[in-house]
Amino acid sequence: MEQRTTPPPTVIDSTKKYAITVHTSRGDFVIGLVEPKVAPQTVNNFVYLAQNHFYDGLTFHRVVAGFVVQGGDPLGNGTGGPAYKLPNESNPSNWSRGTAGMASSAAGVSGSQFFITLGDAPFLASNGVYNHFGEITSGMDVVDKIQVGDTIRSLDVNAS
Repeated sequence: MEQRTTPPPTVIDSTKKYAITVHTSRGDFVIGLVEPKVAPQTVNNFVYLAQNHFYDGLTFHRVVAGFVVQGGDPLGNGTGGPAYKLPNESNPSNWSRGTAGMASSAAGVSGSQFFITLGDAPFLASNGVYNHFGEITSGMDVVDKIQVGDTIRSLDVNAS
């Protein structure tokens, strides 16, 4: 995949709904993405990275029981990602169990690292720096089993 310094070109159709099937070493789960108009660059970015196999072979590098599982870092230690950050597209979310969001740091919203909440985390809404981009629609039992070092085998993009 090409090395980008800016967020990717538009690959989504804003009139469609997207779901991503994540195939892992523990099994599969599906993230139903929010409508593109809610977080257009975040949804587009996740679809683009999935279509271009960015996540294939990466690991889940962070698991905090009852809070989150996090992956999408090509370095596998929480410091890596593409050479760009996403704009803050924080949107109303109660950050309930099974919510998918983009990781964030002082440097900005990650271009590739994402997390899934393992429990309700309403405090994430109060700081407004996490881009909520989806919800687990099936396979939360798989997400619950993920451990540090488990692998993302591939992602399939489905549009309807």
